[in-house]
Amino acid sequence: MVEDLLIAAAAAGTAGLIYLAAAARIVKQYERGVVFRLGRLRGQVRQPGLALVVPGVDHLRHVNMQIVTMPVPAQEGITRDNVTVRVDAVVYFKVVDPSAAVVNVEDYRFAVSQMAQTSLRSIIGKSDLDDLLSDREKLNQGLELMIDSPAIGWGVQIDRVEIKDVSLPDTMKRSMARQAEADRERRARIINADAELQASKKLAEAAQQMADTPSALQLRLLQTVVAVAAEKNSTLVLPFPVELLRFLERAQQPVPQRPEER
Repeated sequence: MVEDLLIAAAAAGTAGLIYLAAAARIVKQYERGVVFRLGRLRGQVRQPGLALVVPGVDHLRHVNMQIVTMPVPAQEGITRDNVTVRVDAVVYFKVVDPSAAVVNVEDYRFAVSQMAQTSLRSIIGKSDLDDLLSDREKLNQGLELMIDSPAIGWGVQIDRVEIKDVSLPDTMKRSMARQAEADRERRARIINADAELQASKKLAEAAQQMADTPSALQLRLLQTVVAVAAEKNSTLVLPFPVELLRFLERAQQPVPQRPEER
């Protein structure tokens, strides 16, 4: 009798171990478990750790809760100012509702990818080339809003969207290079003209000062002589008054005859 009890207990223990091994499931820390019993969703989501299910009746789906980095393939489109570009981006998202991610959409990764590509093409058509090149933060926010609106019903939250690169045709690159070069040349000419204007104002002030003080002109002339003598000792500089040149020019002009001399 005792032996029969021991055999029965051993058989029951073995059956219990087999059942436990078949019913035990491990849910990792970054996962959540969604249980379907006979095809119907159980309301309670299994937390990380050991989860027990009914073998043959329950089916456990593991849902990853980590942030997913998904690259968006380069999309070619025409901007609002009729420029053909290729733009690629990257989407960061995570699952916030495991049950909705499993039940409401067949494959939430594929759905997010297709929505990101469609939204990226739409953003290209609504934006100018200058916005794609310089105002990406605003476009990133608009792109994130377009993807996040349908993703909420899938139990997915869009964390961030970034435009990675904007590829332009070679002809457009050459045109932009010529435009940038012309703009730099324009700024250089404006700076040179402004420098000439400031120099002319200073020279006019110096000339006015020397006109009011003739001795200043003589001192400046002596400084010039000293500078030339210091550089070239064999050069002799003789100051020649400009007034003398004007006197000689007037002396060479013919004197008009008087009427009585004719």
